[in-house]
Amino acid sequence: MISHPTLRLFASTLGCAAVLLCAGQVGAQQAGAPQDLTVLPPVPDDYTPQKTPWGDPDLRGTWPIDHLNGLPLQRTAEQGNRHFLTDEEYAERQARIDGLAQRYENEDAKDAIGQGHWVEMGVGSRRTSLLVQPENGRLPEMTEEGKRLSSQMRSSWRQGQNFDHWTDFDSWDRCITRGIPASMMPMMYNNGIRIFQSPGMVAIQLEMIHETRIIPVDGSSSHAPTIGRWMGRSRGHWEDANTLVIETDDFRPGPSATNIVTTGSPPANDTPISTEAKFVERLTMTGPDTIIYETTWTDPVIFTAPWGTRLEWQRDEDYEFFEYACHEGNVQIRNYISASRAERLAEGGAAEGESAGSR
Repeated sequence: MISHPTLRLFASTLGCAAVLLCAGQVGAQQAGAPQDLTVLPPVPDDYTPQKTPWGDPDLRGTWPIDHLNGLPLQRTAEQGNRHFLTDEEYAERQARIDGLAQRYENEDAKDAIGQGHWVEMGVGSRRTSLLVQPENGRLPEMTEEGKRLSSQMRSSWRQGQNFDHWTDFDSWDRCITRGIPASMMPMMYNNGIRIFQSPGMVAIQLEMIHETRIIPVDGSSSHAPTIGRWMGRSRGHWEDANTLVIETDDFRPGPSATNIVTTGSPPANDTPISTEAKFVERLTMTGPDTIIYETTWTDPVIFTAPWGTRLEWQRDEDYEFFEYACHEGNVQIRNYISASRAERLAEGGAAEGESAGSR
């Protein structure tokens, strides 16, 4: 990762304040609270996008989700089934966002660079959570097997863990992948998403870890072999005149299905993925510069029920992708291991591989 310690400093200094940040729906929903805070309006279906030269709906363009930074994955228990904040809650959220956004100017005044220059702030929104399924906007309970597999996951984000081997790190630590669905969720930087299309094919390029998802939309992948893929095996089809539906399976266990830098996610990157997981995405173009992105994640080995999100994408062709260099020189894993061993030796602890948490 690009400096886990820096991200941890961000998490520790913001704490609960970060959970209260939110972004997403703009315009009318920011003007005032809806009459019924528990009702999420249906996805509009009356927009007909332009067509590509070969006749498919044209979704090509740059769709960064940096405006969603801080929108919690999950609601608080107190918010219950509410999709939207009250006026008072929204005012409090906006005040917190404004205060955090001020850090950039504060650092400039001190000729310093810190989190204000690193973290990309979103814009205030009345949405309570990215999750819209289940009704309470919270991840469903894990199965007993899910809890068992979660307890075995290794990551630099887990508390009280020692490091002796590359297997003590997850795929994000090692700069391989954030996996799916985590890669499609907002985080505090590198939120670029680009869509490319060609006849029979859609590609979704991600700025974070510079991955590109290749999605056939002509049925050619229906008999692709099952081999286990970090990002799964995707195939898509067009529904109506404005919606791309993507179905993904054949996941390789390893990445966490949730990611700590999506606000409101479990804190240790320890949400397992099984080989039975399935992911359905719906990209509905609702205007020339807007897409509503809906997901449903089903993994009966890990969760007792499916869960799903709704995000509002906004076109921004001025958004620039930057290189995600991750840990430069590929030294971060070695440094974690060296530091962990040195700490244990200094404390008279166990040697390599002897501690209870080293594997």
